[in-house]
Amino acid sequence: MFRKASIPWDWLLRVSVVLILKRYGITEGVLAFDESDRARSKSTKRIYKVYKQKHKGSGGYVNGQTIVLLLLVTSSITVPVGFFFYMPDPALKQWDKEDKRLKKSGIAKKDRPIKPERDSAYPTKTEIALGLLKEFKVAHSLIRIKGVLADALYGEKAFKESGGSQVISQLRKNQNIEYRGRIRSVESYFNSINKGIDQIIRVRGGKEIKVTVSSARLKVSSHSKKRFVIALKYDGENDYRYLVATDLTWRTQDIIQAYTLRWLIEVFFEDWKLYEGWGREAKQLDEEGSSRGLILSLLFDHCLLLHPEQIARIESKLPAYTVGSLQRKSQMDVLLEFITSLLEFPDPGDKLKELGELIKDVFQLMPSGKHMIGRDLGRLGPTASLKYCSAG
Repeated sequence: MFRKASIPWDWLLRVSVVLILKRYGITEGVLAFDESDRARSKSTKRIYKVYKQKHKGSGGYVNGQTIVLLLLVTSSITVPVGFFFYMPDPALKQWDKEDKRLKKSGIAKKDRPIKPERDSAYPTKTEIALGLLKEFKVAHSLIRIKGVLADALYGEKAFKESGGSQVISQLRKNQNIEYRGRIRSVESYFNSINKGIDQIIRVRGGKEIKVTVSSARLKVSSHSKKRFVIALKYDGENDYRYLVATDLTWRTQDIIQAYTLRWLIEVFFEDWKLYEGWGREAKQLDEEGSSRGLILSLLFDHCLLLHPEQIARIESKLPAYTVGSLQRKSQMDVLLEFITSLLEFPDPGDKLKELGELIKDVFQLMPSGKHMIGRDLGRLGPTASLKYCSAG
């Protein structure tokens, strides 16, 4: 299906998004960017854009894929609308590793190899995000984008100036700002000059929580422009995080509450990996296998948004059902439909036997490599002639 079927894969996701937006009458929303890693096997010669990644759980390294995802958050639904596979430029990565080694050895910069130009086949995450944003605007030009959300990785000037709407991301604590003609770090400014006060904000339009907040319109040195900079600390946290927004006409609390919507992309990642195929799918080969398998998993999410009970729930202004519960409900619906159709046959017993034989052909049991049955376990015992080795 991935390689031979004459399916217009490049258009499937776009058309599906159009269908959902039309079905729910969506005319505006907020776009959120983030990336997700997918660990693959240790030996991966033909898995698309696999590279060595830091494994958060063990602290070691694994081979994996990274997907930059674009999510549309609206007043009714949250829907995936675009993706791209990210991989660091192998030549640049090798140069960086060698440059650090030579620098540590005391080799002067003029005597070290010059940094190579980035290969266009390996765009940065910011370049990917800008491309996805441009594609969305072209494909869905009637949708009003009220804001664009991203984390500190997308805090570059080029991303901030993508244009057309409020762009909110984060600054690193050591990034410089200018205040009264003096340059200082954003951390230094908010800890010594503009200390925070306690406020109540509403998170994603629901629960109210207490936060410590301070804000100012400051010139960010790396952007060469004045930005709305906010120091934010949730109750119980020790350190601030620093938000930065491009539109200076928004209120502080509106920027903070908009940025809380970014958490929804984490919820999507969890559902996507657990229930929608991306975490458990087979390792399809090459670019076709990876991209088309990913499209299929996103289309599954779209299908659940078009489930009749989900549509009824959302149109009644009630909280939407979870992906897991909808999936289980759909599985039971299929089982009941099967039983109903089986009972309509003149001889249900014979039909059941026929289906049983078909199941044996389609769902074949596979041998496991976990058990030792049929293999040699080894002698696993002492050898009499070697007893002298343990003496003394």
